[in-house]
Order: sequence, then structure tokens, then C-alpha cells
Amino acid sequence: MKPAVFLDRDGTLNEERGYLDRLDMLALYPWTTDAVRLLNRAGFCTVVVTNQAAVARGLIDEPFLRAVHDEIDARLARGSAHIDRYYYCPHLEDGPESPYRQACRCRKPRPGMIEDAARDLGLDLSRSVMVGDRWGDVRCARAAGVRSVLVRTGHGGREADAAPADVRADAILNNLMEAVAWILRSSSR
Repeated sequence: MKPAVFLDRDGTLNEERGYLDRLDMLALYPWTTDAVRLLNRAGFCTVVVTNQAAVARGLIDEPFLRAVHDEIDARLARGSAHIDRYYYCPHLEDGPESPYRQACRCRKPRPGMIEDAARDLGLDLSRSVMVGDRWGDVRCARAAGVRSVLVRTGHGGREADAAPADVRADAILNNLMEAVAWILRSSSR
């Protein structure tokens, strides 16, 4: 079984721009490709786990969401990096689009996406880490039994300054590259 790094998408891999509804809005952080490539070379499975309520709100559709992920893949590939798999939650309990209006097990902070990835890809959750820019990502990691890193990019700066009393990240760092350095150091022990 292989360890994984679960990555939130918006605010972690790419700049937070609200609801990403046009491809020209997609901007990877300058360090994203290098960070993902380091994880690839270190033998981690890289898995994006992302809430995408824009689908349930009718702002985007699933084909567009796949196009965004294809574009991320293309940009990463230019730097010899790759994401192994994408998991997304299109659901929203009170969303206006009826096929997606539901309380599900996959919407972070619930651990469904991580659990599905572990089953599908044969992952060792005890050696895995979740990196995200919200406390919901940290809660998701805890619920799935993986370590967590909160990054200060995206919503993370505001989130880090308002830490809830009932959850703690294993590390709070400035960005994904710092998170990868922490993961590589802490995994080599």
C-alpha cells in the first residue's frame, strides 16, 4: 500500500478566485508544478479532493469541471508532474440543482473522497497527509485518519488566524511548497 498526499484544489494548487467558471480564471501558484513533481518523485500518490458546490448551484457542469482538471493536468505535465486522480463532491444539501441536492458522505469535512481514493488506489492512510487552505480540510483529514497541513494561501491566512478550539493541524505553513518540504522531512523519519 502506497502513501498519498491529498490536495485541496482551489487555494492550495491554484489561486482562489471564487467560483471558477471559466478556464481563463485558472492560475496555478508558481510553486505548484515543482511541489507536485517532488511528491511524484518521492513515491506519493497525489490525489485532489475538492468540494465543487458550483455544480449543485448550477454555475458549472461536470464536463466543465473535467475540463478544468484536464487543464491542470496539461500544465503540470509541461513540468513533468502529475495528479494521480481527482475526486470531487458536486453535492450541496440545499443546492438548487435537484440531482445534486443531497447530504452526502463525500462533501468535506466528511471523509468520503479520501476513503474512496484509499479503496480505489490501495492507499495507506496511516502514512498519508491532507493539504488544504480551510479548517474543513483539516477536519476531513482527521475524520479519515490522515495527518493534515493547513496552508496560508487561498482562505488559509484568514483561517489560520481564526483557529477553532476543537481541531488542530499537524502543521500550518505558508504554501504548498513548504507543505511538501514538511511532508518529505516528516516521512523520512
